[in-house]
Order: sequence, then C-alpha cells, then structure tokens
Amino acid sequence: MKKVAPFGSWSSPISIDLLLKGEMRLSASRWDGADLYWIEGRPDEEGRQVIVRRSADGAIADVTDRGFNARTRVHEYGGGDYAVSGGTVWFTNFDDQRVYRQDPGEAPRPISPEGDVRHADLTVDAPHQRILAVREDHSRAGQEPVNTLVALDMDGERDAIVLASGNDFYSSPRLSPDGRRLAWLTWNHPNMPWDGTELWVGELDADGAMSSARKVAGGPSESICQPEWGPKGELYFISDRTGWWNLYCVRGHRDEALCRADEEFGGPQWVFGRSHYQVLDENEILCVHSRSNVYKLSRLDLRTGVLSPVKLLYSFLDGVRVSGRKAVMFAASPTLSLRVLTVDLDTGAEEVVRATVTTHIDPNHFSIPKPIEFATEGGVTGHALYYPPRNADFDGPAGAKPPLVVHSHGGPTGAALPVYNLEYQYWTSRGFALVDVNYRGSTGYGREYRDMLRGEWGVADVDDCINAAQHLVDQGLADPEHVAITGGSAGGFTTLLALTKKDFFRSGASHFGVGDLESFRKETHKFESRYLETLVGPYPERADLYRERSAVNFADHLSCPIILFQGLDDRVVPPDQSEEFVAACKAKKLPYAYIAFEGEQHGFRRAPNIRRSIDAEFYFYSRIFGFEPADAIEPVTIENF
Repeated sequence: MKKVAPFGSWSSPISIDLLLKGEMRLSASRWDGADLYWIEGRPDEEGRQVIVRRSADGAIADVTDRGFNARTRVHEYGGGDYAVSGGTVWFTNFDDQRVYRQDPGEAPRPISPEGDVRHADLTVDAPHQRILAVREDHSRAGQEPVNTLVALDMDGERDAIVLASGNDFYSSPRLSPDGRRLAWLTWNHPNMPWDGTELWVGELDADGAMSSARKVAGGPSESICQPEWGPKGELYFISDRTGWWNLYCVRGHRDEALCRADEEFGGPQWVFGRSHYQVLDENEILCVHSRSNVYKLSRLDLRTGVLSPVKLLYSFLDGVRVSGRKAVMFAASPTLSLRVLTVDLDTGAEEVVRATVTTHIDPNHFSIPKPIEFATEGGVTGHALYYPPRNADFDGPAGAKPPLVVHSHGGPTGAALPVYNLEYQYWTSRGFALVDVNYRGSTGYGREYRDMLRGEWGVADVDDCINAAQHLVDQGLADPEHVAITGGSAGGFTTLLALTKKDFFRSGASHFGVGDLESFRKETHKFESRYLETLVGPYPERADLYRERSAVNFADHLSCPIILFQGLDDRVVPPDQSEEFVAACKAKKLPYAYIAFEGEQHGFRRAPNIRRSIDAEFYFYSRIFGFEPADAIEPVTIENF
C-alpha cells in the first residue's frame, strides 16, 4: 500500500549522492587502433576532465594524472581537447592552456609556448609530423582574440605555422587520406555556426604549407558542420540548406545530397569535435539522425540512398566513431544512464564500456518523459517533455495537484532531450511534476523552428514556457498556485524575464542567468559577443530592445521570491549579471536568495557546489510552497520574505 503525503514531502532513494555519481560527464571518444579513449569530467575531482583509455585487452586506466585537466577554453565551451596516435596523446591543459605531449609511460611535456594562447579541435597530421588545431590568441590586451588554423610541431621543436587566417572563427580541420588537402569550416560575426558557415578546402605542398584554397560550399545563411574525407578523396559534410541538417558529398566542383529527409543528421556546434557520422567505406556511412530529438543509428547505402537502422535500445546517441568494423558512441535513454557503448557492425553485439550510473533504481521511482505539444503565440505548436511525479511508495492527497517546475534549457540554441536525468528524477520522485520546454529556437525540429527565435529572444521563449505550464494546468496535471520556473545561462535569462515581465509563476531559480543584455554584450567572450544581434537585434540601433529584455531593469516588478546561483569565475555570464539583479532586489526590498561559488565557471562542475545548488533550490521551493522536505537540508536565507 502506498502512503499518502503532500507533494514535495515524499522520501526518495534518489539521493544527492546518487545524483552526483550520475554527474560524471562523458565526451570525446577516439579510437587509436584497437585502443579506445574518452574524457570523463569528474565532480569529485573538482570537475577535472580526465582522458581515459581502454586498451585492446580490456584494461581501463587514466591517461592524464591528477596534476592535469584536459580541457580547452577556446570559445569557453571547448571541445576537441585532445588527439591520439600510436599511444601518444596530445592535449590542452586547462590551467595554462598549453598543449602537452604525453608518450606512453612518460610525463606530459608542453609543446606550445606560454601565454594566453589556446588550442582546440586537435587533429593529428602524421605525414607532416604535426598537430592541426584551432588557435585562439588572447595575448593582445584589450583587443578581441584572434582565431586561426595552425599546425603545431608534434615535439614542440618548431614554431607553429598559420594555415588559415582572416576570418573571425574556424573549426573542424580535417586532413585528406593522402595528406595533400585540408578541409575546414569558417564563419564571421555576427553569425553563430548554426546560422551560417563556409566549407573550404586547401591544397598542401610537400612541406605542409597551404598553396591554394577555395570555398566549396556554404554561406551566411547555410549551416555546415563536420566535414569528413572518404577513402578515395571524396569530401562529405552536413548542411541545413533544405531546412534540415542532411548529408552531402563533394565530387569535383559539385555536391550532391546523399539522403534527403526531414530529420537532423547534425546539430549546433557549441563545442568542437562533435561527430554525427563516420565513413565506413566508399559505399557506406554510419550515421546518427533524429527527429524531435529522438535519435537513431543507421547505415546509409551511398549507392541507393537507403537508410538501414541499427537496432539499439537508446533514445540519445552522440559522438559516433569507427575503427574497422567496430563503432563507439555515447548512448542514453530515459531509464539507462549515459554510457560509452561499442557496437560490432558485423554481428550487432553491444558492450557497455563505462556507465555514469551503475546503481540499480526501482523503475517504479522513475518518471518517464512524455512528449507533449501545446499551442503558443502566432498559431505555432510548441514542444516539451512532461515528467509526472512518481514514487513507488507515495501518492499525493486525493484531489490535490502537484507543484510544477518548468525548466528552460540553455543555449538558447539547444534542446531538452528525453534521456536519463537523475536531477529531474530527484524532483519527480519527491512529488513534483516537471516540464522541460523546447521553446521556439530549440534544435531538433528543423531550421524553420530554430529560426523562430531570431529577434524574439526574451519574448517567444518566455511565452512558450508559460504556455507549456498553462497546458498542464488546464489538463489538471499541476497546481496553478505552485508553479516555478528554473534554468541556467540562457535558461536563466528566460527565468528572470518570466518572473519580472509576467505574473504567472509563483517562484523561480536562475542559475548563472543573463540579467542585463547590454552588460552581457560588452563583457561576454568573443564566440557569443555578437550572438544577440541575431537573437535580439542590431546594437546600438535597437538598444531599446536590449533594455526592454533585460530583467534587471524590471526587478521592481518581481512578484514572487527568486533564488540565484552564480559561479564567480564564469567568463560566459560574468558574476555581475547576477549581482546587478541582487542589488536591485536589495534596493527594492524584494524577496530573494543568492548563492555564489568560488572557483566555478559556466556550469557547476564540483560535487559540493552541485549538491548545494540542487538542495538549496528544493529547500527554497519548500518554504515558498509550504511543504516539509523528507530530507535534512541546509537552510537557505530568503531576504525580505
């Protein structure tokens, strides 16, 4: 028999300790022959990123020692942090941003000079004994960093050679099989890589210098990602020219579509080194594709254009890499935690190499996300994932409705995914309902939906979050008096505006959210410094819009308590964004709580801080909504409440 208790007060086996085990981040899989490598971001080691190897005999061991953190700060979001060949690893170290070479059994040694010069998207160029990389040079004080494509000597004995320069951004250096051609992507302000990029190919001479280069595809309104070479020198890439990221091939001076479909075969390049497909041979590609953010793995026959699904029990797949007839990828589902998964392409045999959570949890405690659609402004259909409250041991009182947390994802060019998320289960197993909103601008629904946020950030996203919640209230699935909104980064921006410009939510939490667009535009890093021109409008011509969509200017309209979390080393959303909002709340004597963390950047990576941010938000809502948590939680002081 289930016990009856107020929503929010249920005891749950999904503890913070269990949740923290699932906070390990897996990324950047690589093959080196039969050896497999990947990166683990470990909260219990202060968020350090560790390169891990599983050798051909199955032994798993750390490659990078505790004194090193394999994480680049190019674009601040990083990616492509390392490359490997013949057992030797080259990686960027977070603390000094130098590139290190680590030979088997030896200590790492730097091969790039000292100074604030960063490298990402590392790629081995064996014919010329060098490492190709995106360089971001911050050495000119007071000036915008300079991005280039460079070649580093593998041993650090020669100066770097600049291969491509002159544009604002570069990514994805890819060397042809014969070592004679280099493909790369480039774009300029104010575009982001999901707005418009160009694919270039350069000819390399015997010494590896660039002798000529030409644009192959792309432009200011076509997003291209992941160029890859085929075994006979054919060049593949992903483009959204039809409204969906589909696969193409360059043959001579023309390109052709390989498989036209209203599905996404690519995604937004927030980080370097993403891999959505791999060329198996001249007749076949292994690819990940999705619609509405539900992913599949398929083999694409290049002769017929037919996709043949590889049957897997996962709804999320990413980072596919191939060695011979074996593939590796990151995989997850609503009930299976993120894992390093290998698949034998001949037999279909699967192996879980590493999983973020191995503890068994009674499935009756698990809330399975349900895709929902709802009407929003302009006659548009919005999208979201709804998680009902669920606990094997508890039910809410008869006739009562659960409190609802509305989650607004970051980006804003990002997406809510139907994957294993213990933080969400932490809430739902204690009696909360949760809705993860894919507001207009989210990826996974084609370019038309993605572009609906152009000029509308701070309006469309706020409306969609409210309409998703109202839809659930209207269906009797949530208590209209106990609805909160939460989000991080861009999701925090949406949260702050929803709480100051609209009178719908009864509480909210901003995790390193953008509160002042004018300050953000001046202070944020190069990668996103002109992002707002697309999302809001040109500046200073439309400075009025920037002020109108800055929650700090409307803090006195706040009609409910808010809690703010901030990393004090955040370079993407600097601390003064939160502190300005706090100052406004203090001056107006409005109810708020503020928790700042030393040493945290954009997105919390350290276990104690992750613990505190989740616990504190739950405690905060318990005071606002009037329920008693089952767990002992360190109190939060709510000023002016």
